[in-house]
Amino acid sequence: MSIHQIILQRLTKLGLLLMMGVSMSGCSNTMEWKEEVKLNDGRVMVVERLFNLGGYLTLDARERTPLDETITFILPDSNKKILWKTEFNDRVPELNSLSPLLLDVVGGIPYLATSPAGCVAYNKWGRPNPPYVLYKYVNDEWHRIPLKEFPTVLVHSNLIGRPASSLLKPYYTVEAAKAEREDGNISDYAKTILREAVKGGDGITSCMDFNSPQNRSFKPPLPIKPLPAN
Repeated sequence: MSIHQIILQRLTKLGLLLMMGVSMSGCSNTMEWKEEVKLNDGRVMVVERLFNLGGYLTLDARERTPLDETITFILPDSNKKILWKTEFNDRVPELNSLSPLLLDVVGGIPYLATSPAGCVAYNKWGRPNPPYVLYKYVNDEWHRIPLKEFPTVLVHSNLIGRPASSLLKPYYTVEAAKAEREDGNISDYAKTILREAVKGGDGITSCMDFNSPQNRSFKPPLPIKPLPAN
C-alpha cells in the first residue's frame, strides 16, 4: 500500500470518527421519551416528552441544564394534536420555568397542572400558594386559570419529572411512571393537587421573597447584638 493510500485511509477513519462524535453530541443534547398517562376516567393517553439541553453548570455536573421542555399528545376521541412548551431561563424577566405535574381531560377539554421550577421561577409567577400554575386548553391555546376553575376530579399527579439521563427509558407504562414518581423525596403538593395553601414552608413555598422590603434592604434582617466585653 502506498503512502498516499495510507494517508487517505487514515483521513477516512478520522472523518468517520468525527461524524460519530457529532452524532453522539447531537443525541446528548436532547432527552425524549413516551409516557402513558392515566386519565381520571380510566383511559390511558400516550404523551411525548422532549427536553432540549444546554451545557453543564459545573465541571462535575452529571446532567445538562434544560433549555426547554415540550409535551405533545393526541386529544382522545379526536385527531387533534396538542403541544405545550415551557422554557427554562432565569436570566430574563418573562414567566417561564415550569414543571408539569398533571395532564388530564375533562369534558373533552385538556387541563394541565404545573409548578414553578425553583425559587427564581416561583417569584416570577407571583409566589402562588398552593404553588401551582394551572392551564386550560381553549380555542387552540393554553390559558392560565385560577385554582377554583381547575376540576376537582383532578387530584393525583400523573406525569413524571425529568429522569436521570443514565436511567432514561424510551417508554414508560402507567406502572413504570408511577414507580418513577414515587422514587425519591417529593413534596406533597407535587403528588396531589392541594386546594389549600401550603403551611410550614414546604418545598418552593419556603423560597425567599426577592421583592419583600426586608430582602431588598441593605440592613440586616435581624438586629445584630454586640459582642460581650472581655
